Amino acid sequence: MKKLLEDPVTTKMWNAASLPNDDLSIENGIIMFGSRRWPLMIDPQNQANKFIKIFGRDASEAGLDVLKMSEGNLLKQLELGIRFGKWVLIENVGEELDPALEPILLKQIDKAGNLRIGEQLIPYSKDFKFLMTTTLPNPHYAPET
Repeated sequence: MKKLLEDPVTTKMWNAASLPNDDLSIENGIIMFGSRRWPLMIDPQNQANKFIKIFGRDASEAGLDVLKMSEGNLLKQLELGIRFGKWVLIENVGEELDPALEPILLKQIDKAGNLRIGEQLIPYSKDFKFLMTTTLPNPHYAPET
């Protein structure tokens, strides 16, 4: 897969942002940035977390917000990220995700380009990225997650 999908320039940028230079890490980066779904990274050593913080700071024009699931203003910060095209990293995700995240996880964007979270309709920026990491070494998630 790496030989087909790898862009050497992008890989060098990832390595400069502390992504290890082994095949597995590069393949994970390709999947992370090339998939249609938002990535949930199992990261007991915090390598992915460190990489996203460094790379996202430079790659995102609108910035990177680093949040935890326990924060009271999580949905408000996500709304701002969606609206203004920020990257949002949620650290230390547990084995259960808040059901309010479902429209974001499923990318339920209407034809007008809006995303509904609760009662609010939020204009969806194409620059928005949503990333999640967990430090649990062997988490068990429901299949829909």
